Amino acid sequence: MKNCDLLIRNARIYNGLGDGPDNGPSPGPANISNGAVADLAVDGDRIVDLGPGLDYHAAHEFDARGLALAPGFIDVHTHDDTAVLRTPQMLPKISQGVTTVIVGNCGISASPVTLHADPPDPMNLLGGRDDFRYPTFREYISAIAEARPAVNVAALIGHTALRSNHMNRLDRAATEAEVGAMRAHLDDALAGGALGLSTGLAYLSAIHATTEEVIALAQPLAAHHAVYTTHLRSETETILDALREAFTIGDQSQVPVIVSHLKCAGIANWGRSPEVLSALEAVRETQAVGCDCYPYAAGSSTLDLRQVDERVAITITWSTPHPEVSGQPLARIAESWGVTQLEAARRLQPAGAIYHSISEEDMRRILAHPATMIGSDGLPLDPRPHPRLWGTFPRVLGRYSREEKLLPLAAAIHKMTGMPAARFGLEGRGVLTPGAFADLVLFDPESVTDTATYSDPIQPAKGISHVWVNGVLTYTAQESTGERAGRFLPRGRTRWIQ
Repeated sequence: MKNCDLLIRNARIYNGLGDGPDNGPSPGPANISNGAVADLAVDGDRIVDLGPGLDYHAAHEFDARGLALAPGFIDVHTHDDTAVLRTPQMLPKISQGVTTVIVGNCGISASPVTLHADPPDPMNLLGGRDDFRYPTFREYISAIAEARPAVNVAALIGHTALRSNHMNRLDRAATEAEVGAMRAHLDDALAGGALGLSTGLAYLSAIHATTEEVIALAQPLAAHHAVYTTHLRSETETILDALREAFTIGDQSQVPVIVSHLKCAGIANWGRSPEVLSALEAVRETQAVGCDCYPYAAGSSTLDLRQVDERVAITITWSTPHPEVSGQPLARIAESWGVTQLEAARRLQPAGAIYHSISEEDMRRILAHPATMIGSDGLPLDPRPHPRLWGTFPRVLGRYSREEKLLPLAAAIHKMTGMPAARFGLEGRGVLTPGAFADLVLFDPESVTDTATYSDPIQPAKGISHVWVNGVLTYTAQESTGERAGRFLPRGRTRWIQ
């Protein structure tokens, strides 16, 4: 009999690779398929064995009868850059079974940043000027090591963050010299293990950047086997043009492209998801292209006057000049002030908002598409956050997989584990196989569900039984164990899964 630290018995195994023909070989014994009952042994921070009736003596043993065991979920789209340092327990994520967060999305990152004034919108989603204390990527990595967050952290470098370092105004294109300075910062971060470059071209702080500016920045990515992720220049009427721009940047730079929170936003754009996905599928024949999606028919960001549409329900989540209106509909605020919604929004800025501007049907179609990963896009510093911050992953597993049967459980788990680990080069993560890191989530597939709502958004999920990060039990029975074993994850070699 061999010894190990942890033995999980009688679990329904979901290996993270899905059931599709292109998802790679089975990581365990050939007779263990998704949903089959088996045991899993962990020693230190690694899985050491997987199979039925394992003969081990374990320091800790769990009978997981009736529960599903999957790799820890990877949240590919977060704005947790400063949250992992401010609130390292990371309860909104660990309570969902998330064991790894990818930060630095939408062109905004906490490093490498040197601010000369308050952070520009939307970098203010990550905090105030004092939160941007990491002029080099290595200093940010050191801060993660010191904070010891409960989840692993992998990081993209934000285009807007780079622009803010080297440009005196963001309402113009960068000069050749400024692009060169940005590239030097990006090269240094890539050498330190950053995953790639992200852009947020829809925001006023980056919308004046030309396609050529982004291509020039993206060109070093290929040598590092890094990726390009983008909040498209438009998610509304001109979304196809924005997609073509993203694909051009990937093609010219010879790097994979990940479209952030793919959606058809705005009522005039509803019903266009087949057209959008067809464009994605056509390019996937010759390029490495994918996307992520959150399972809600509403988005959330800073309050943008360009998105104020009286046909769309908008909820104010925070306002610097009027904090008393947090949680109120913009329409009600405007009525009480006797002004239009646009004028009310102008008075509320800077502010945050939830926009109910997405068609449920479009969202479901994108969510189920084989190219799509799961990302929460949650805003942890928001005092009244969108419920996706706490509910994204159990909502996919419970509502959309179990209840609505939009996608099989193995496929849903693959979108949260093996697919993102391969696409972002997170080596040894996202699969259940001997030798992989022991990031694990044990959950009840019959009861797992989200409980966070728009009116009561700070609520942990139900049905998440146990979560281990690097072999350390971190969450159980709706509460943290107090242990924090997360690490910074440097970029490895990507293995693109189409």
